[in-house]
Amino acid sequence: MTESPWQGALWLARDFCLIDGASGDARPHAHYAHQVLLARQAPLQLLVEGEPVSGQAVLVESMREHALALPGQALLAVYAEPLAFAPQALLALLADAGTDLHALAARLLAAPRPALDARLQRALDEVDELLADKVSAQALASRACLSLSQLERLFGEQVGLSVRRLVLWRRLRLALRLALEGQPLTQAAHGAGFADAAHFSRTMRTTFGIRADLNLGNLQLRLIG
Repeated sequence: MTESPWQGALWLARDFCLIDGASGDARPHAHYAHQVLLARQAPLQLLVEGEPVSGQAVLVESMREHALALPGQALLAVYAEPLAFAPQALLALLADAGTDLHALAARLLAAPRPALDARLQRALDEVDELLADKVSAQALASRACLSLSQLERLFGEQVGLSVRRLVLWRRLRLALRLALEGQPLTQAAHGAGFADAAHFSRTMRTTFGIRADLNLGNLQLRLIG
């Protein structure tokens, strides 16, 4: 059975992105970002943890399994990093903003971000510097002046992911950006530290429920912020 791709504009910022267009097919999946889906026309139809959900604005919190019930739904999707946006605060921020892409982007860019623990920020900065190569949890702990067990506990309490899973999430973010900028999937995968394009594609499928090769070419990238 042929899958329908996502189509439209993708605006990418440091800690959020916007997709304005039409949904494609997607398998049930769960990802780290909080997600708010805003309907442009009819109420959106989703499955969230196997249960049907419908609405003009639907919040799907981090790591909750979900999928759009039908392809071709006109929407504006907001994906936001949990370290930058609390879920209910994100929904409130978007509640009366409408679906104008410029206005939404401006509002999200201007929203205050919570201050992170300085040790965690050092570790996260190190992750981003090392993504193209091997990322050692022990090296991150040393950079943050922590033991390995302290680092894992800090990630569990404040990030909500293990160090390994956070590294994989940030690898995926980087590979997506490189692919959307026009790099071939293999080059984008290697540039983000994946073993090969197949590893990147499997991670994309598991995390977002879609095929990288089918969807990324249909999204027009704009970098913001």
